[in-house]
Parts: sequence; structure tokens; C-alpha cells
Amino acid sequence: MADIVDARGLACPQPVLLTKKALETKDSITVLVDNTTALENVKRFAQNSGCTVEVKEETGGFYRLDIVKDRGVHIKEPSPEEISCDINRTTGTDRPLVVMITSDKMGIGDDELGTVLMRSFIHTLTEMETQPDVMIFYNSAVKLTIEGSDVLHDLKKIEEKGIKILVCGTCLNFFNIKEKLRIGLVSNMYDITETLLKAKKIVKP
Repeated sequence: MADIVDARGLACPQPVLLTKKALETKDSITVLVDNTTALENVKRFAQNSGCTVEVKEETGGFYRLDIVKDRGVHIKEPSPEEISCDINRTTGTDRPLVVMITSDKMGIGDDELGTVLMRSFIHTLTEMETQPDVMIFYNSAVKLTIEGSDVLHDLKKIEEKGIKILVCGTCLNFFNIKEKLRIGLVSNMYDITETLLKAKKIVKP
């Protein structure tokens, strides 16, 4: 019997991330989603990863995706093109609040202090009532999203709330750390620019 991933009620990109995690250890899974955006995202990701997908609409307003991983398939990180969140199509008052992180340190001056401040900022963000819709990490800030990062635990809490985390792929390649990425979606300049242009507010700590 296939393992069941119940992604009903979860915000994008959580259904795809949970699907990826399950497929890393299982050859067959069943994913439950309750909207067409999640349905298309999970289906697209699974098929692009070399899996067979069967979709069935169930009574109760949700969808069942039976996914079988083909022999020899390596489950990769989902690309921005495989995930289409509603946030990318919002307008007017629904435009996203974006937090833009450009360095692994906060402020200019003492690097040790800057490291402490950035760690404190991200931890505090997990406890705030007001939450961003998207967080963007580029330049040396991508080091915060990799294996061994002091803020990785807090970033996972943030992502579990449905906050989209975009990580600059060019920056990961520049620092030669792409294979160490542990949180967020590898993004490109087109998606980063589009997100910034659509933002109702941009916060840069």
C-alpha cells in the first residue's frame, strides 16, 4: 500500500515539497490535494521527475494523485517553472509582502555582530503576527539556506507556514554550494525580478 501524503489545506509550495520528501524514500505514494493549483504543481513535478501519475477526483472536493517512481529515478529539487503559486498572479491589495535578504549578515560594520543580528532577525520573524508572503535570498544570503546554517531550523518553521522561499540559483553556483541547499526553491533572476515588481511592500533588513 502506498504511503499517503495529505496536503489538503496547505499553501503553495508545501504540497510539492512534501511530495518530493516522500518520493526520496518511497517508490509509490498517494498525494491528496484540495485545489487545482496544487494538483497541477504536484502532477507536473512528479512527471518531470520521471514518475507515473494517475489522478482521480474524489467525492468531498479533493483530488487523489497516485504516483509511482520509475526505476533509477533521482528526485531533484523542484524548479520555479514547476511551481505556479497563486501569489505570482495576485494584484491590487492582494500583492505580496516580500522580505529581501541580500547578505548572511545584517547591517554594515562588525561582521560578527552582523551574523548575530541576522540570526536574531530570522528567529524573531517566526514569532511575529505579521508574516511575509515571500522571502528572497541572494548574494551571500544564500549561505543561510544550506546545510550547517545556524538559521536553518527557523527557516524551516517559516516555510511550514506556507511562506515561499526563493533562493538565487546563480548565487548558489557562484559559491559552489548548490548541492548543500536544504530549504527553499532554486530561483532565477526572472522570477526574483517579477516577484519584486509585484510586491506591495519590500522589507530589507
